[in-house]
Amino acid sequence: MDTPTDSIEPDFEAAAVLWDAYAAANPEQAAADSQYNVETFGDSPKLADELLALVLDGSKTATSSLVAEYAEDGDQLPRIGIHWIVCDSTGAPRAILRTTELRLGTFRDVDEAFARDEGEDDRSLESWRREHRRYWERTSAARGISWSESDELVFERFKVVWRADA
Repeated sequence: MDTPTDSIEPDFEAAAVLWDAYAAANPEQAAADSQYNVETFGDSPKLADELLALVLDGSKTATSSLVAEYAEDGDQLPRIGIHWIVCDSTGAPRAILRTTELRLGTFRDVDEAFARDEGEDDRSLESWRREHRRYWERTSAARGISWSESDELVFERFKVVWRADA
């Protein structure tokens, strides 16, 4: 059985090495926002790897998350231009992403284009709603709260700016 991605320990040292390589090759972009986060996708090692694979093959260029999770974790909401290093299920950094677009809304505010850009399942709005409802019900229950379609969400688009295998 998969465990929550909180149990995935990112390799921060390897992430710093990846960042240094990116910054050396792209000094202006790195200097524009020299801070970065180190994260994984999903709530299990399996999902972390599945979603990362979609990012690396270009299918996934967007993600969504609950605003409440940022507040609960004491984290600031993302902003345009921020970099984040995405790790696989072993904690190894695999890519650097840069946020290109943000908006806030609710579950009902998702449109076909955003569902397609998340790159998951069959990329339809129907599957986006079905799978994200399951995901947020599961992750909210794990945190001891209930999820609602009216909960505020962050809709984020990004681009891959550096790959570990580059």
